[in-house]
Amino acid sequence: MSAQNSAGIQTLLDAEREAQKIVQKDRTKRVKDARAEAQKEIEDYRKEKDEEFKKFESEHSSGNQKAEEDASKDAEAKLREIKEAGKKSGDQIVEDLLKVVMEVKPEVPDRVAAPPKA
Repeated sequence: MSAQNSAGIQTLLDAEREAQKIVQKDRTKRVKDARAEAQKEIEDYRKEKDEEFKKFESEHSSGNQKAEEDASKDAEAKLREIKEAGKKSGDQIVEDLLKVVMEVKPEVPDRVAAPPKA
């Protein structure tokens, strides 16, 4: 009977090892499946956030573009205004500058001209 018991125990041990292998394979498969599913969820989330960002960017960048165009128009208007003013009074300004440069009238500053008080 002990040989029969020994053979029965051996059969049970073999069955237990086989069951452990099956359980380990199942765990490994579940871990791989969970990892793949998590990766898919991450990719879906990333796509969703990229789309939200692109939508946000397109909505807000058009405002910047309009502001740039307005600023450019304002700058062009100011430049035209300055050029027109230069055309109108440019000759007079050049004459006044030349007159001041050519007609030198040296004057001694007050603090240098006053003698020191003793």
